[in-house]
Amino acid sequence: MQNTIKAPVSFHGTGLHSGRSVCLTIRPAAADHGIWFRRSDIALGDAMIPAIWDAVDRTPLCTRLVNAAGASVATVEHVMAALSGCGINNAIVEVDGPEVPILDGSAAPFVRGILARGIAAQSAPSRAIKILRPVEVSSGAAVARLVPNPVLEIAFEIDFSDAAIGHQSKSLVMENGSFVRELCDSRTFCRQADVDLMHEKGLALGGTLDNAVVVDGDRIVTPGGLRHSDEPVRHKMLDALGDLALAGAPILGRYEGLRAGHSLTNTLLRAVFANPANYRVVTCSTALAARLPGAGVSREEIPAVA
Repeated sequence: MQNTIKAPVSFHGTGLHSGRSVCLTIRPAAADHGIWFRRSDIALGDAMIPAIWDAVDRTPLCTRLVNAAGASVATVEHVMAALSGCGINNAIVEVDGPEVPILDGSAAPFVRGILARGIAAQSAPSRAIKILRPVEVSSGAAVARLVPNPVLEIAFEIDFSDAAIGHQSKSLVMENGSFVRELCDSRTFCRQADVDLMHEKGLALGGTLDNAVVVDGDRIVTPGGLRHSDEPVRHKMLDALGDLALAGAPILGRYEGLRAGHSLTNTLLRAVFANPANYRVVTCSTALAARLPGAGVSREEIPAVA
């Protein structure tokens, strides 16, 4: 069946790019409601923003949603990954500013808060989007594709000149709580040179060594080092799950990303939905629902992080 959160949970922090203080609250929603963001700081008639692929204003640095009235909310990928990874189908994500708080740079705080409140089953069957044939998009050396697969699997490959990152690849079937155990605590990362450039342009104003892994050549600048030896590629997989969650339902297919980012993953979703021959919406059997990303997750599976 579909799920929502049992009770509201709030998170207070800073927007990564805006540097503004912000409060985000995840609230329960009725079956078949889906995921919607609500800007509590603007007029009610303009406040609702759907968490769906065709509401994305494609940018390279984050995923930004915009409604018909022009209201927007940015950097939604980590909370969307947490909702998907915890199996939440229906929720209202209330935020009092234009950007989701970055917290520690991963999805773990969101996951911990959701699971602490609990997950409520609802009286409507869950649905999934089954990929029927390969769909691929590219931009320069970056490639993103979806191919048929019985369950959601994410495979990612990155290659950076900085030795602290270098070439990394990982593949993970997103079932039985694997997102919570393996990916949710992996933080956003960047190179020191990119940080300096973004600051010069007035970007990443809320970025600190407390909410990002910063590397400089072969050196990890962030105190405490990495949470995983391959934390950067794990974070790219986390981002991909959050961006794929904007399909509107869990995907049954294998996502393959090569140097892909937020914009390219959204371009991939647009390509999938441009042709009905690419996919089919299916009602989940009990057996299939048990293999969706959020099935069977528990608080005990969340990695312990500083």
